[in-house]
Amino acid sequence: MAFKPNLKEYFQNIDIIEYLKKLNVTNFEDLVGGIKYFSENEADKRDELILRYFGQDGLSHIIDSITDFLLAPPKLKTESKILDVGCGSGYFTVNVAKRIHEQLPKASFYAMDLTPAMLSALINKNDEITPFIGVAENISGSIHFARKYVMVPRKFDAIFSTLTLHHCREVKKVLKSIRGVLRKNGKAIIIDLCEHPFKEFREEMGDIHLGFNPSFIEKEAKNFFEKVYVKRITGIGCKCSGKMADIFLAYLIP
Repeated sequence: MAFKPNLKEYFQNIDIIEYLKKLNVTNFEDLVGGIKYFSENEADKRDELILRYFGQDGLSHIIDSITDFLLAPPKLKTESKILDVGCGSGYFTVNVAKRIHEQLPKASFYAMDLTPAMLSALINKNDEITPFIGVAENISGSIHFARKYVMVPRKFDAIFSTLTLHHCREVKKVLKSIRGVLRKNGKAIIIDLCEHPFKEFREEMGDIHLGFNPSFIEKEAKNFFEKVYVKRITGIGCKCSGKMADIFLAYLIP
């Protein structure tokens, strides 16, 4: 599937280091290293890796959790604009969009990631989803620069982020950033790993954090959201390797 000309130019010509400096990102060396890691190690096999780790039942459970929350009250508008923060290769983006479009066919989906190779993989799955380059710690700034190439709204009715937070150094900035681009009656859901002992994930998967305690996420989220509900989900993980880490679901409403 061919790129739209402006997206091809956007992905190929962007100077990531200068871009990150403009966004006032302090840990740009870490982020540039992450782009290199994900481009070389995961972009073309990301879906296979998450399937191997979570299994089809686990992935279906995650997709169901996101979809059920997005369709639950407060009700989304017919033409809602929905953003996936840290979309990776788009596995969750595409599957959630498919499910939401069954109920809200006019909803628009947008996908943000810092790795152009990941966004390229997403476009090959579904070119109706609008991708743009960005960092979770500064979504509004990312949107500002993206609008030179693609039409991205400044605010969204709903946001979801799956397995991205543990790649972000500054959790509080991510939560504040998500809140900053949500509409007044919007909502967000974050799904990520609970704390775990597998230090090798830093090398094997490019992780920064070894998961999170759900109570920590709840405490931090309450700085920016009126309603916060965080729950731990057990039994989802790679049974074959023995590296089982629970996941948490954080439901956030301004």
